[in-house]
Amino acid sequence: MQVRVTPSEMESIKKEFSKSTCRKLSEYLRRKLTDKPIATYTRNQSLDEFMVELIRLNKELNAIGNNYNQVVKRLHNLQHLGELKAWQLTNESSRQVLLKKVDEIKTKITQINHQWLQ
Repeated sequence: MQVRVTPSEMESIKKEFSKSTCRKLSEYLRRKLTDKPIATYTRNQSLDEFMVELIRLNKELNAIGNNYNQVVKRLHNLQHLGELKAWQLTNESSRQVLLKKVDEIKTKITQINHQWLQ
């Protein structure tokens, strides 16, 4: 048996097929024609927002990590106790920024965890 459809109908069929869990278009069409249930994917908008936030935090953490690596290299080159104390005072603020970002990530992960468990 063959069925002919217009290009716009085929586009609509493919669009609906892409939302389904069917692996093949033929499987999707058989289920559709026989009125069998078709499982579909639903997109979670809050997950998209979470991913955007995680990407932003990841970029910030990478920048902080790069700064940290540079600071450690400088620490290895210090030769006097006075330089070491100055380094410690200067980098305490960087440490606080890092801890704040880690807490922010933990909070976001907890938020998404609560959403998924509902």
